[in-house]
Amino acid sequence: MSPLRLPWRRAARPRLSVVVPVFNQAPYLVRSLDSVLAQPGVDLEVVVVDDGSTDGSGELAEEYAATHREVVVLRQANAGVSAARNVALEHCTGDLVTFVDPDDFLPARAWQPLLRSLDRSGSDFAVGMMEKVTEDGRRSRPPLLARNHAERRTAVGIDDAPLMLADVFPCNKVFRMDFWRSAGLTFPLGVRYEDQVWATDAFLAARRFDVLPEVVYDWYVREGESSATNRRGRLDNLDDRIRTKHMTLDRVRAHRNPVLLDTLYHQVLPIDMWEHFRAAVAPSTEDPDRYWVMLREGLLGIWNEETVPFEQVDLPAGQRVMGWLVAQDRRDDLARLVAQIDGPGVPVEDGRYLHPWHDEPGVPEELGRVSRR
Repeated sequence: MSPLRLPWRRAARPRLSVVVPVFNQAPYLVRSLDSVLAQPGVDLEVVVVDDGSTDGSGELAEEYAATHREVVVLRQANAGVSAARNVALEHCTGDLVTFVDPDDFLPARAWQPLLRSLDRSGSDFAVGMMEKVTEDGRRSRPPLLARNHAERRTAVGIDDAPLMLADVFPCNKVFRMDFWRSAGLTFPLGVRYEDQVWATDAFLAARRFDVLPEVVYDWYVREGESSATNRRGRLDNLDDRIRTKHMTLDRVRAHRNPVLLDTLYHQVLPIDMWEHFRAAVAPSTEDPDRYWVMLREGLLGIWNEETVPFEQVDLPAGQRVMGWLVAQDRRDDLARLVAQIDGPGVPVEDGRYLHPWHDEPGVPEELGRVSRR
């Protein structure tokens, strides 16, 4: 594959390569690329991969390449975001590399704290804070991201900061290209939720990395998109979710740090399971009986008496009760719980959430009267 390069493109090696995988994001691409090109004080190479777009995204990217010497465009048949990123990385020539999704955008001076930290620390990569930004400009910080980035930590390893395994995003990180190449990092192909596996590889391979409190990336959240529950209710989506969790577990087990493994079971892997608990009782779920069996087997294959039962993980009360009901094969009760949570209010006594089975014989102690949090 030959990139679009113009006769006057410079030969000097850039400091930072920026990978932008694009598939049908024309309405947002201009804002995204403008925010990249507006970053001051760094010599850039922007490698855009048009992954088989049919909405003019590729042509739009080529317009940028025609007027901005920093931009290189690659075009390929649709192969998915992982393949697009991997192809881009083969063409990157910078000393450092980072990633931008074409529907997101960068705050002013986004990379400066990351680059400054790497210059001082010599670490393999640096990772900063992200904020979610809605169409009307509201901002929020995902709870685990906020915890991880509450303070500055320089030249730490994953054994020093195990909860960083929850920071699975490529776009809030800047890597040394030498580290990337020597570690053999790639994005897994043919599976959703690949970022969790890739990020685990990166954290385990790094000798040291920097964690910064500064916001370095704006994660744009659009309203009115196709329902997330509908997507989570597909069998292949659930299969990919469980598969990538096992891939992550295999890597962390091989690292042989019991604290890291415990953090994975209790705090990292359970984070997104609530989406599938809800999907299991949603009317739009594909093949509900098969979905239920796959969900239950997947949950018990990870959270059980030999590892940690799901009711003991570090999640809000309602999510832990959901997981327990799935493990107990109580689909109707799960539907009842979801309806209660979505209703006008949940029963509370002395500040504690009372689910419908709080006094049922055999209910785990952790769920008898769980804290509402």
